[in-house]
Amino acid sequence: MRTSQLYFSTLKEAPSEAELISHKLMLRAGLIKRLGSGLYTWMPLGLRVLRKVEAVIRDEMNKAGAQEMLMPAVQPAELWQETGRWDVFGPQMLKITDRHERQFCFGPTHEEVITDIARSELRSYKQLPVSFYQIQTKFRDEIRPRFGVMRAREFTMKDAYSFHANFESLQATYGAMYQSYSNVFARLGLKFRAVAADTGAIGGSGSHEFHVLADAGEDLLAYCPDSDYAANTELAEALAPAEPRRAPGEAMRDIDTPKQTTCEAVAALMDISMERTVKLLALMTSANELVIALLRGDHNLNEVKLGKVEGMADFRFASDEEIRAAFNCPPGFLGPVGIPAGVRVIADRTVAAMSDFVCGANKPKFHLAGVNFGRDLPEPNIVADIRNVVNGDASPDGKGTLEICRGIEVGHIFQLRTTYAEKMKCQFTDADGSLKTMEMGCYGIGVSRIVAAAIEQNHDERGIKYPAAIAPFTVAIVPMGYHRSETIKAAADALYAEFTAAGVDVLLDDRNERPGSMFADMELIGIPHRITIGEKGLAEGMVEYIARAGGEMKKIALTDVVRVLSEK
Repeated sequence: MRTSQLYFSTLKEAPSEAELISHKLMLRAGLIKRLGSGLYTWMPLGLRVLRKVEAVIRDEMNKAGAQEMLMPAVQPAELWQETGRWDVFGPQMLKITDRHERQFCFGPTHEEVITDIARSELRSYKQLPVSFYQIQTKFRDEIRPRFGVMRAREFTMKDAYSFHANFESLQATYGAMYQSYSNVFARLGLKFRAVAADTGAIGGSGSHEFHVLADAGEDLLAYCPDSDYAANTELAEALAPAEPRRAPGEAMRDIDTPKQTTCEAVAALMDISMERTVKLLALMTSANELVIALLRGDHNLNEVKLGKVEGMADFRFASDEEIRAAFNCPPGFLGPVGIPAGVRVIADRTVAAMSDFVCGANKPKFHLAGVNFGRDLPEPNIVADIRNVVNGDASPDGKGTLEICRGIEVGHIFQLRTTYAEKMKCQFTDADGSLKTMEMGCYGIGVSRIVAAAIEQNHDERGIKYPAAIAPFTVAIVPMGYHRSETIKAAADALYAEFTAAGVDVLLDDRNERPGSMFADMELIGIPHRITIGEKGLAEGMVEYIARAGGEMKKIALTDVVRVLSEK
């Protein structure tokens, strides 16, 4: 394509509301235009990138045996009421009422719709397994849309669903989808990690997230550099200390802490490590039961893990009033010694292995030192993994230690099992003539989010550095004096025709602009390869080549350009 035929508009500065690098660069490069809060128009240049991402995804889904379809974006309330999600999905669901007062929603996801199709179309085990997918617009009414298309209200998603006669079949397809997702992100040229994840509101059993590694990521990931282990920190297991608890070596004693209300402040006052301190969290269950959780002072509570402990599914943190009523002590000085009778104590594995630790004294302005289980307080009622892992923790696979990094979630796959099929009576007739409930899998990719994630991972001070697979164009031809020199014009047009004939996605900058402006635009929009044609070089039969990813300018014979770049 020629720039004279392509509409694109670049900006020197990003609008003030843009925060992330990807948001700033997508606006500056003219890939998207803001329509409203969390709503963006994909401009021609941006849509080229989006379509290239879709093409790779579509190819891998087809190779995996999934069949493409397109379901309605607007869905009737009755389907969501069958699964019980109409009332529990939350305010993210945009609900609509038509002229007949019938309720619908703008689909945030399509489990109900596809299950309705399956129960009416798939009757026999002979039709299973089968997988369907679509690439379509979704809408989720984010409370605070931000970061451009990274967290928009309207977005493009690839969602796939599989149906099976048994769990073994589901596991096989789940494995195939896992591999397909790995292929997609590898082909897109992205650095990524597949991590074990919590199933969350979607439900089901097994689950993996696919994250593009980037500093701007909202998710914390734990991985082992020495093995394939990786998991979202919501799920990454913190192993119990390898060393058993040591016998008490100190007498319990009061420590005067008049202003010290945190483990950090107490440790500083006593000149000890925070690893020797224990903090108490006062919690309330849905049954209004007071429960105490104990963590080492430098560790943070993992609410997902704690929510899986028996009786803690819907816990909340106790209010200051509830704390004072139970302990007769203000927050900041709470500890497990002498707690009210009958209060359940859940200790993290690390705490359960501690001895001679420091904690609150349950009286204002005091802490206790030299505290030990079994001597100064009873053993915990429950010992469980309830904390976030940290750098240096032992890897659960026993092959090294964990490191923490940030990732942008771009894909998520689930073994839904029968979560939706049971509620919607999605059944089939098995070989023995009996009716059975279908097993189901769900596989999603945030298509539009991939575009932003790729920029977060691939950019510099001059703009976007797209991987070749998703760049809007592969090669840019920038002629110096296209409108002044017939020789330059003829050479540029001929090279453009040669690239086009070779099937290379090429952009010829035929604008009557200054060279610096043309170079800046080509770098900003992220074209991987640039060919510059000038009169001096052309007289020698040469052109200049530079890669957007970096490197020095090189001279290449005009007659060899297409061959050399095709090899690249």
